[in-house]
Amino acid sequence: MNTIIVAPSLLSADFARLREEIEMVEDAGADLLHVDVMDGHFVPNITFGPMIVNAIRRIARVDLDVHLMISDPGKYFARFIEAGSTYVTFHVEAIDEIRSLLEQGSKLGAKVGIAINPGTGLEAADAALEMADLVVMMTVNPGFGGQSFIHDVIPKIRLLHERRQALGSRFLVEDDGGVNRDTAAIAAWAGADILVSGAAIFKSENPVSSFEAIKKAGLEGLARRDDPQAFPLA
Repeated sequence: MNTIIVAPSLLSADFARLREEIEMVEDAGADLLHVDVMDGHFVPNITFGPMIVNAIRRIARVDLDVHLMISDPGKYFARFIEAGSTYVTFHVEAIDEIRSLLEQGSKLGAKVGIAINPGTGLEAADAALEMADLVVMMTVNPGFGGQSFIHDVIPKIRLLHERRQALGSRFLVEDDGGVNRDTAAIAAWAGADILVSGAAIFKSENPVSSFEAIKKAGLEGLARRDDPQAFPLA
């Protein structure tokens, strides 16, 4: 991928003004909206179900990146796809049959992905990398928005990018958590194609300027990706 996608995370949006918030970031240039689904079990928070995803789908003009932070993703996978998800991602920590669920999602017509927590090694996803459309590297511990970026994950993002090159794979790499104008460049340099950003956009004084600054920083990092010494690894 020769560009950077900034995916505003609707977890940080003002739901009393959801249509306006979505239109604002779409008009700013967002090509993807990130939707965090939490069940209060896999993570200590509860957010959206398929009905809300479907409502967002009817509002949004761009694709939806639906991130399932739930304990039994296979049970609800089809429902979220039917609700209008473009990408559906589940956590490798939540299920043993990773390949089977990726295959199920593909048959249902979705782009499917796997997400990896900061404390989980890449080997947990090795057997499924060639089947994934998207690999999400968490740079916060999942559950709540507004957390600080965990820089120790940067070497793993870089390693994942190198494995992608070695495999000749086309899956996208997404960085989710703590992405702002200060961390976007190093995430993109390390190998992230999609930068998920919530609080840094929606909670800022000027969300459009913040979106644009994150996109600019990401493109600057991408331009330096071939230089292994461009950024420190932690």
